[in-house]
Amino acid sequence: MRSGVALAAGTLAAGCSTTGVVARPVAVSRAAVSPSANLSAKPATAPAPRRFPQQPAEITHGPRDRPRVALTFHGQGDPVVAKTLLGEAEKAGARVTVLAVGSWLDEHPDLARRILDGGHDLGNHTLRHLAINAMSEADAEAEIRGCADRLRRLTGSIGTWFRPSRTPTASALVAGVARRVGYPHVLSYDVDSLDYTSPGAPAVTRQVIGGVRDGSVVSLHFGYADTVAALPAVLEELGRRGLRAVTTTELLS
Repeated sequence: MRSGVALAAGTLAAGCSTTGVVARPVAVSRAAVSPSANLSAKPATAPAPRRFPQQPAEITHGPRDRPRVALTFHGQGDPVVAKTLLGEAEKAGARVTVLAVGSWLDEHPDLARRILDGGHDLGNHTLRHLAINAMSEADAEAEIRGCADRLRRLTGSIGTWFRPSRTPTASALVAGVARRVGYPHVLSYDVDSLDYTSPGAPAVTRQVIGGVRDGSVVSLHFGYADTVAALPAVLEELGRRGLRAVTTTELLS
């Protein structure tokens, strides 16, 4: 990471594992969190969800015949870390997809617009990041709609994607509720970085690069030291392989 005045991010929120793993503290430079100077113009209203007729209701990957991948981040944790990761991606010319937790947006409402202004996708990762597949229909709807309402208030849209919390795939009940709220697809993934287990940056890089291929959707998290340290190497290796990191919308378009 770049040198400068470091901030200790402290204990961060656990990822989408059911084990409750706690991340190690993160130290990042204040110089790393400034938005890129060439960010796209602020849209009046954020993009809404789209239906992709050639894609299944639950999407795990994009077309396998184009050299593109989607890096998707579960949006939770220290905002300094989030801004650092966004800045690293933008510096490399990459665009990512952020699935934000609603309670995180309550605490850091500026991050919704920061993500969109960087040219990234922004979506819904439930209100409180609980085990949604274990919920009743009413409770699952409250989780999905609660985050959607926050996204609409902050950006004018419910976001482009929905990803269930504490599970890689949605139950039929949860997928049905998501459609009712306005999300035609559930966004899953075919490559799990396992960064929430804090295995070390080299292990995160190996896990991603070892599994990625044309059209892959990669699961990563804000809030973990290993992810911050691994991202530059991941982006460099993707570039070496001729794989372009794009938003999920671009991956499927």
